[in-house]
Parts: sequence; structure tokens; C-alpha cells
Amino acid sequence: MVVLMPYNLYQPNQLIKWKQPMLDVARAEGVIDHGIAVGANFAELFIEKSLTSTISTLSHQVQSVESGIDFGIGIRLVFGGKVLYGYTNKTEADELKRIINELAAMDLRDPSIERIAFNFSKPEEAHPATLTLSSDAEVESKVAYLLAADAAARAASNVISQTRGACRQKEQHIELFNSEGLHTQDARNYIRATLTAIAADGQEQASGMWSDGGLLGWEMREQVDPKRTGDEAARQALVNLGAKACPSGRMPVVIGNGFGGVIFHEACGHLLETTSVAKKASVFHDKMGALIANEAVSAVDDGTMANEWGSINIDDEGMATQRTQLIKDGKLTSFLVDRLGSEQTGFERTGSGRRESYKFAPASRMRNTFIEPGDADFDEMIGSIDRGLYAAQMGGGSVQPGTGEFNFAVTEGYYVEDGKIQYPVKAATLISTGPAVLKEISMVGRDFSLACGMCGSVSGAVPTSVGQATLKVDDILVGGQG
Repeated sequence: MVVLMPYNLYQPNQLIKWKQPMLDVARAEGVIDHGIAVGANFAELFIEKSLTSTISTLSHQVQSVESGIDFGIGIRLVFGGKVLYGYTNKTEADELKRIINELAAMDLRDPSIERIAFNFSKPEEAHPATLTLSSDAEVESKVAYLLAADAAARAASNVISQTRGACRQKEQHIELFNSEGLHTQDARNYIRATLTAIAADGQEQASGMWSDGGLLGWEMREQVDPKRTGDEAARQALVNLGAKACPSGRMPVVIGNGFGGVIFHEACGHLLETTSVAKKASVFHDKMGALIANEAVSAVDDGTMANEWGSINIDDEGMATQRTQLIKDGKLTSFLVDRLGSEQTGFERTGSGRRESYKFAPASRMRNTFIEPGDADFDEMIGSIDRGLYAAQMGGGSVQPGTGEFNFAVTEGYYVEDGKIQYPVKAATLISTGPAVLKEISMVGRDFSLACGMCGSVSGAVPTSVGQATLKVDDILVGGQG
């Protein structure tokens, strides 16, 4: 359910506070037992209750305030290597057992396991949040932040014609039961604030964007500055408005920190998930221990980083999250492994089973994925280029699953010649493959940072962070109009 209302009518007491238990333990026992009775060798219940709030602004006006409440239960049955999944919004035992009967109709067999008694455990909260949705939606404060960011962007230049702002918050409560005795609960609080600025001069238009977010509540407002948000969004828009067409061809490229890590995430990270590795749909499926990247590259997927956007206490299969070293000094050292992936490949689980909601079965997914910082100097990287590109900010693109072939847009770029940044360029794209670009990374800087994103895959869209320090790719195909 989505509710739209004027922001001044939206009051905190309209939010429901979760006090009742998610699902009665005796009922969960009965449903799991029924899954075992129809022959499943693994049965799982995933219960979720979520609150969402989105505030949108258009320049200095509040465009909309939306709030949502969702509840549901996902049921997963495993018959050997076959996974069956269904979900419902109802909690009645008869309804849950009916779904199990429908899922198992073609796979009925004699019971092969016995349910292990539930042993309740709750993870230690490593990502505390105070200003959560169930306590106060903080609508007035969020509106004030977005309008202050808009004012800062407009003050930067009279050619900033418009801004679009958004503040999205989610409070997710989950509970899991399974036939192996697992019973656990967790709560997650997400917040993200974004401003896009549009610059216009005659027939020319350009945009810039700045975003902050994390696994915490609206106390994030103490860490963010609306003036910085507006200034940075405007700066990018103004740079792009005056940019020239980008030259094309093969050349060295320096890729900026933070969201520049989206290339590793999309073109390489997905190839390290057992979702693709188990099916041998990844070019890295048989490369464990092999040198797959330049020795300057070490990469990590870390779900433990305090209050980071992609962090979690436990994954969506109930396993504690961890820091996973994917690549060390160029060598492949680990995959991202969920429960099913572990059974299929023999690799140990890494706490990487994730899903968008109760409507999806979990799959191996990334958390905070990044290339670790090195010791190269930015001026040294730029100075080593005779003719090339500095991709200060990256945008979206397309990736071919299995091969890692990609085409990514550069949202803020500069032409480099004779070791110096010459002028801003527009309409630049980077074209290569994940395996190829890993081997071309020769220098990694010290200015490490992370950036927020949403990652879509077979188990829906989940919050993930991408990151790196500024790095140099010695040779890559650049698409441009110059």
C-alpha cells in the first residue's frame, strides 16, 4: 500500500510500531514439519515486515510524500538440487501448508530428514540506528535538508535551472526459521538522500548528482551537509555543460574513486557469485588461485563495515556476515557463496545469501564490494599519460552476463594530454570486459571511498556499496564523438 499526502499532513503517529511477534514459533514448527513430511530435505520460512518513506522535491517545491507498509512470508523447499519457492501475505497455518502442497505437488516423496529443534539466536547489532521510521518519520527535517540543498545548487550559478531531490528511508524487520534448527531475527534501517542539478544554457542541458546514504536512521543528517550536496551537484552540471566531445579510441584511463568501483562490481563482481559460478556461466568458475588481475589489484566484499549501505548483521539465510577477500595481489582467493552455491560448488558459505524481500528466494549477492587502496599518487597517474581520459565520475551502463563485457558511461570526464588535464569532455563511454580490465589496472591510489547503489539480479534489488581509490587502467577502448 502506498499513501500520498501533503507533507504537512504526514504525522509520525501514522506509522505502525512493531510490537507483536513476527510469527508464532509453534506455527512455524508445524509448517516446517509439513515441508519435511512432503519430502523436502530443507525447509525455510522468511518473514518480513517493512516500512518505507520517500520524500521528493522538484526545485524548491515538495513534489510528493509517500509511505508504505508491507508484510509477507516466503517459503523455500529444497528437493535435492531443486529449489521451490512461494510467498504469501497471510500467516494462517492452513495457508502456509497449502503453498507447500502446491510447491511440492510434482516432487512428493517420503520424508528423508527430521526437523532439528529451533535454537533462537539474535545477532549483535553492529549498525545502530536511532531516528528510525517506527519512531518518527522526520518529514519536516528531511524536507528542510532537500530544500537547503536545492538553494545551494541554485546559488552556485544562474544557469542551474532545476533540481530534483529525494530522501528514501526503509525499516526492515526479518525473521527466519529452517529445518536445521535456525531461528533468528534482525532489523535493518536504510537511509539515502540524493540531489540532481540540471544546468541549461540555450539549447544545451547537462546534469550533476550527489548522494549520501547508509545502514542507519535519519541521524545521518548530522553527517551530511546540504550545502555540500547542492554545491557538488551544481559543480558537476556546470562542468558537463561546458564540456567538449570526447575523443575515441584505445587509450589509458584514470578512473575516479567511489562510484568508479561500479565497473568492478558489474563487470567482475557478478562473475564471482556462485549464482553464476555453479552453472559455469562465469569465466572465473575454474580460476581459483590463478592470477586473474594485475598484482596491484586486491578486492574485497565486506558486509561488516559499520553503518555502510551494503552492510548487514546476518544475510537473508540467517548466517552472520563477514569480510571476504575475493582477490589478493591479483590472485583469485574466494567466491561469494550462499547455501545453495555451497552445496553445488563445495566452497564454504560467506554470508552472502541476499534477497530484495519475502517475494524472492535468496541468491549469492555482493554487499560492500571494492578494490582496496594502494599507494599511487594521483598526479603520478595523470602525469604518466600522453593521451587519455580522466573519468572522474562514472554512471550506469550495460554488462553481458557470463563474459563481463561492459559499456559504461562517464558522467564527468576530462581529456588528458602530455601528462596534464586539458578540458572537460562529454558523451564518453568505457568499453571492455571484466577479465581484461582487471589485468590492465597498473596503479591504485590512496583516496579510497565508497558509494551507494542498488544492485539487481535474480533475487531482486538489494542495497550494495561500490568503491575504490582512484586507479589507472593502462589500455581500454573509449567511445566518444570527438
